[in-house]
Amino acid sequence: MAVDVVTFGCRLNAYESEVIKREAGAAGLDALDGGAVVINTCAVTAEAVRQARQAIRKARRERPEARIIVTGCAAQTEPATFGEMEEVDLVLGNEEKLQRHSYRALPDFGVNRFEKVRVNDIMEVRETASHMVDAIEGRARAFVQVQNGCDHRCTFCIIPYGRGNSRSVPMGAVVDQVKRLVDNGYTEVVLTGVDLTSYGADLPGSPRLGRLTRAILRYVPELKRLRLSSIDSIEADADLMAALAEEGRLMPHLHLSLQAGDDMILKRMKRRHLRADSIRFCDEVRRLRPDAVFGADIIAGFPTETEAMFQNSLRIVEECGLTHLHVFPFSPREGTPAARMPLLPRAVVKERAARLRAAGDGAYRSHLMALEGTRQRVLVERKGLGRTEGFTLAAIKAGKPGEIVDAFITGHDGARLTAVPAERVAA
Repeated sequence: MAVDVVTFGCRLNAYESEVIKREAGAAGLDALDGGAVVINTCAVTAEAVRQARQAIRKARRERPEARIIVTGCAAQTEPATFGEMEEVDLVLGNEEKLQRHSYRALPDFGVNRFEKVRVNDIMEVRETASHMVDAIEGRARAFVQVQNGCDHRCTFCIIPYGRGNSRSVPMGAVVDQVKRLVDNGYTEVVLTGVDLTSYGADLPGSPRLGRLTRAILRYVPELKRLRLSSIDSIEADADLMAALAEEGRLMPHLHLSLQAGDDMILKRMKRRHLRADSIRFCDEVRRLRPDAVFGADIIAGFPTETEAMFQNSLRIVEECGLTHLHVFPFSPREGTPAARMPLLPRAVVKERAARLRAAGDGAYRSHLMALEGTRQRVLVERKGLGRTEGFTLAAIKAGKPGEIVDAFITGHDGARLTAVPAERVAA
């Protein structure tokens, strides 16, 4: 019986779930009577932790004979929370979850909560190994982990305590992984990490993300599309900017870790940029790459945020030209400085999040309208649906998953573009 992995959270977790599935299976968990379920958790919000606990209880109800293993960021930061759950057989930290021997040491049923928790100090981890994967199940694009951890300490964020300090995968190993995935039929690869733009600071010679990007495009000429996951614009290096301008295979979609558009809130978040930096970055990227498309993470209702401060965040949607917005109502995480700051009423937080989402929805619809009548190259993700180079959803009745179709955009339905193969229009 195959090992089932339930994944919460980021793209890095999705990538690591493939490693978990392989290593747990090789350790013999797929031969267990009743099988095994691994819950790969996220810790970014209290809601994410609640959902993980809910998934654990559901797994036990549906699979009473299965061994249930909990891992991921929430398991790393709150091991006792999961160790105390009677439904759980084993709790593994973020480093342990990628190691085959961790699963071979699965304890017997009935052990106490201390014996079943195997979570070491993530801050002691100094290197990130290249965990090769041949495929990402159910996905038309592949993710490659190039970096893990974070050296910054934003006041709202628990993730450094779940992932440890920043560490990078050597360039040669990354290039080998990309080659392997392309040889297995992937046309698009996404580089991912916890703090992607900090890549390379811990490696000999301190190569930056831009240099890594150029190396991949140079040494894997068969790769059709290379994409970056979320980046911190203040860390974007000159090579990365040049690659955006010169490399057509580097996709023109950048998802920015903005978090706010007000300088005082950014300082209280302990971010390293100001609102003017974000606006300047977007303007410069568009000058270099006119077809650039921007997404962003923004937190609504951060502690001490006034209406005037919130208005600055609301305006930055237009001033940066954001079209793919991820809005997070502020959720205090125990153990972070922001959780000790004066909180806003929950109703105010929710109302501001709704206004931000409305602004994002309006910007996205305008983006869809602007693409009507244009030609786009659409990567088919599943039957009838794909994404443009700018990461915009497009409905298209052509191509197989993993194929790139030259398409003509005929309209949109408010959520996605509608497209037809370009040759039909030419005919």
